[in-house]
Amino acid sequence: MSEVINIKNLSFKYHDGSEALKNVCLNISENGKIAFVGGNGAGKSTLLLHLNGILKGEGELKVFDLELNKNNLIEIRKKIGLLFEDPDDQLFCPTVFEDIAFGPLNLGLPEDEIMRRVKESLSKVGLEGFENRSPHHLSYGEKKRIALATLFSMNPQILALDEPTSNLDPKNRRKLIEILKSFKGTIILATHDLECVLELCERVIVLKNGEILRDGETGNILSDEKLMIESDLEIPLSIKISNIKN
Repeated sequence: MSEVINIKNLSFKYHDGSEALKNVCLNISENGKIAFVGGNGAGKSTLLLHLNGILKGEGELKVFDLELNKNNLIEIRKKIGLLFEDPDDQLFCPTVFEDIAFGPLNLGLPEDEIMRRVKESLSKVGLEGFENRSPHHLSYGEKKRIALATLFSMNPQILALDEPTSNLDPKNRRKLIEILKSFKGTIILATHDLECVLELCERVIVLKNGEILRDGETGNILSDEKLMIESDLEIPLSIKISNIKN
């Protein structure tokens, strides 16, 4: 299977001098379902925000063999859809239609194609008929799904999602996970929701203090009690219950 993301010796410091990433090396295969996990300050979101150039560190980062630089940034952002943790950071237009149409419109697509993409994207997130609604009058769960629809309208090959299930009630969390399960491309999560990781991802990358602590198969990683303690995490409840039954 071909690789879609290649990272070599990626390091990043914030303006205050704190080192958020330290010589991270990582390859991600096409259609992989990957999770970045770790405690607060581990570097999960920082690494995710490098994938489409919102942050720029030292080292090498390629997406579909395109080096992440100013010349390739537009093309790379067509391929990677980034979902922010707070949907209000992603929704800024007066109506849902305008938010979802914003990306395709800036690609210069014809009106009929834009209309088709908006309708199709709303269908994917289960919010058909929301075109004329104000995003800021929606529930938090609906906002999350509309923010995801703005990514779908660009037909991305990779979804990079920062805490996608955070602050969702159980019903909306379940809906979001089911939507992500139906996505056919590559998914990369940065999350504390390890139950979501168990359900959605086959590979987990554990970060601590900006470094990769472990990289492996999801079940093996999340059931390793010593590793979870070292990573400021807890074994998911479903694994604990399964261990008791066995």
